[in-house]
Amino acid sequence: MQKITPCLWFDTNAEEAAKFYTSIFKKSKIGKISRYGKEGYEIHGKPEGTVLTVEFELNGQTFTALNGGPAFKFNEAISFQVHCKSQDEVDYYWEKLSEGGDEKAQQCGWLKDKYGVSWQIVPVVLSEMLQDKNAEKSERVMKALLQMKKLDLEALKQAYNQR
Repeated sequence: MQKITPCLWFDTNAEEAAKFYTSIFKKSKIGKISRYGKEGYEIHGKPEGTVLTVEFELNGQTFTALNGGPAFKFNEAISFQVHCKSQDEVDYYWEKLSEGGDEKAQQCGWLKDKYGVSWQIVPVVLSEMLQDKNAEKSERVMKALLQMKKLDLEALKQAYNQR
């Protein structure tokens, strides 16, 4: 069992969201689903049998999706990073996760999906380029990065290798 499991609070569509995410990531699956019972109806107001939680895995990382009602919404203070080895991977995850999402929330590899969850779709080499001992290289990469929504690995490499 993993020690820390992110729990994502949805209004009523936890199961739908879990199915959406597991359709995108390889090595993913839906796990146990719990349902509201009669107990506590006066507090939660959910009909008996309504989905309470959905356990799911994305690439071996366990998550819980909770139908907790409309009290809380997602924001950019929490995001999930998807580390990509190639531009094809960046393109794939960007296209799939941004489908139906908030286009205004897209900047520097960040996107907000149709459920309001924030994701960072980043090439693995980006952190290496930004942490380079040569400050000029890092600054050029940062300047290029700040101009992008979906990250362009080739443009970042060109900025890094510019002379």
